[in-house]
Amino acid sequence: MSNAVVVLGASNTGLSIAAKLALEGHDVVLWEEPSHAAGVETLRATRQVRLTGTGGEGTATLAAITTDPAEALGAGDVLIAAVPSYAHRTFADALLPHLRPQHVLALLPGNLGTLALHRLRQGAAAAGGALLAEADTAPYVCRKLAPDHAHIFGVVPHLGVGALPARETPRALAALEPLFPGLRPYPHVVAAGIGALNPVVHPPGVLMNAGRIERSHGDFYFYEEGVTPAVVRAIEALDHERQAIGGALGFAVTPVAEGFVGAGFGPAGDLWATINGSRMLTAMRAPGAIATRWLSEDVPYGLRTWVELGERFGVALPVARALVTLADAVLGTDSWRDGRSLADLGLDGLDRDALDRLLRDG
Repeated sequence: MSNAVVVLGASNTGLSIAAKLALEGHDVVLWEEPSHAAGVETLRATRQVRLTGTGGEGTATLAAITTDPAEALGAGDVLIAAVPSYAHRTFADALLPHLRPQHVLALLPGNLGTLALHRLRQGAAAAGGALLAEADTAPYVCRKLAPDHAHIFGVVPHLGVGALPARETPRALAALEPLFPGLRPYPHVVAAGIGALNPVVHPPGVLMNAGRIERSHGDFYFYEEGVTPAVVRAIEALDHERQAIGGALGFAVTPVAEGFVGAGFGPAGDLWATINGSRMLTAMRAPGAIATRWLSEDVPYGLRTWVELGERFGVALPVARALVTLADAVLGTDSWRDGRSLADLGLDGLDRDALDRLLRDG
């Protein structure tokens, strides 16, 4: 593979990944989707990003910054897309014509986005052999403090990754392990998508703190003050439904409390104890408004998809369904119409055997 790492998107996580990897000695090319070109104009002149926090301190110099997808994908074989799930379609439209069999494209996190990209690439012959991968979460808890300044509050020590096709998981791990040490393989991308923790924690936490978020504009510590024992009980009820999806599809799902510990968020214990013992999470402020990615991504591209998938295979998800309905009422959206469906993933109508073949062989 080429030595260059191509980071797709200059968001909170994208900029943090680019800066951290460059400080660690990797050649990094940063690509931004053309409609967001203004967001990287500050960087173009110097190619320098200041990184602060637990992920490293210093000023990183990137190899290149571009909005040209052909230039970006021609610079390296390892492609890291750390963008919200609602941006996957826009990114796919720009990138698929330039995707080649030697590429490894990783979505961090994916929320089953690998399957959506796989369906879309069926009409892009050149992209047919590229290996797709997705993680269960972002590699860092981080924020973009300025166009040229990223801050990392914490590094996830064990990122879970699934590959499509699953039989090429070793190739995906070999490509990503040098960048994100401590990877843990999932059996396939559906297990990675259901393994995501954000849709389990964020929607109950935001909706049950809606009044406080609006009144204070997010001026409180979300996990330390907002995730109280009552909120934890709602999260755990939702998590039981998530585990039931895994059971119906033949794989184990790590309970949310164990998942938080495994991700390095806090000490072992029940979920409330793990959160309140976490220096990383207790430092996080609440979102400044209800219209946050913690709902606009985690509901239509997380819970909504889980509900359809679970119900397709005989699992009832009343808590997840209620949260989707409530979030839509709060935001004035329609996740059932506009969110990520089984048809979007190419799974509509598949039985277990057909699903297993798709996940294994692509």
